Amino acid sequence: MNGSTKERVLQALLQAKKDDYISGAQLATFCDVSRTSIWKAIQSLEQDGYTIVSAKTKGYRLDGDSDFVDAAHIEPYLQTKEIGRTIVYKKEVTSTQTVASELVKENTPHGTIVIAESQTAGRGRMERPWETTAAKGIWMTVVLRPDIPPHQAPQFTLVAAVAVINAMKALYPSLEPVIKWPNDILIGGKKTTGILTEMLAESDRVNALLVGIGINMNQAMSDFPDELQTIATSLAVELGHTVDRAELVAMICSYLENYTQLYVKHGFSRLKTLWEESSGTIGKRIRATTLREVLEGIAIGITEDGVLQLQLDSGEVRGIYSADIELT
Repeated sequence: MNGSTKERVLQALLQAKKDDYISGAQLATFCDVSRTSIWKAIQSLEQDGYTIVSAKTKGYRLDGDSDFVDAAHIEPYLQTKEIGRTIVYKKEVTSTQTVASELVKENTPHGTIVIAESQTAGRGRMERPWETTAAKGIWMTVVLRPDIPPHQAPQFTLVAAVAVINAMKALYPSLEPVIKWPNDILIGGKKTTGILTEMLAESDRVNALLVGIGINMNQAMSDFPDELQTIATSLAVELGHTVDRAELVAMICSYLENYTQLYVKHGFSRLKTLWEESSGTIGKRIRATTLREVLEGIAIGITEDGVLQLQLDSGEVRGIYSADIELT
């Protein structure tokens, strides 16, 4: 049987029906180890943050309120061949992007996900800090190794946005999320998701893409700093109840795997329509603040390369490659 004793004990507890206990003897048989090893594994799991209920004549059970995004919780939901099949789980990191970058140097495979309960220095686009609430969101990086030239790498922010928003719609059909170009997902005008794509490349080929995804999941509004409460939200706030983080991680992996394969075969053209259908930017009057200028006009679409097309009041159409976007 594969895995450490601790991993196998956790697997057995997760597979048990809710409120069902598993005796120490049963766990010892399942793991083919001594009762002492089982006791040590239980202690180690509790140190990791799992709440395990023990009863003298019954054994052990996992508290139903335990909510983690480790491999043991994600893998039962996974239906992918590659993405999510290698999971690097951390309780706390500076940034999942940083950890993923180091793993790429060690030749971690395509589809590896680095996921943490908390980040101390999470970052978004343009090196802006990303506020993370411990154990209440999805803070992860997906390592992709597509065979594409470097100039196509920025399009994967759009690919990932389509994957995330369709995963949300599949699991929570009552929600109406929209994509704000290029990398945010909003619900009711408030931000719930940010996406950051970073590239590790040589002059003519991509070695790896690091697709960082941050999603506000189970925060109450009081979890957000005062300055964010008017512009941020969480899935739990919008739904009225908490949700299973691991289930959404697995669903994102499924959509991202499908869309990555589609992109590699056919380019962005087949995903362009999906992106525009979910856009909260197209057709709206916006203000685009670039490094050089501020432009206003109607967002009329995106190109096959993912460039935002902005029609100015003069009728001129300008391509926006990078900017902060506001609805006006």
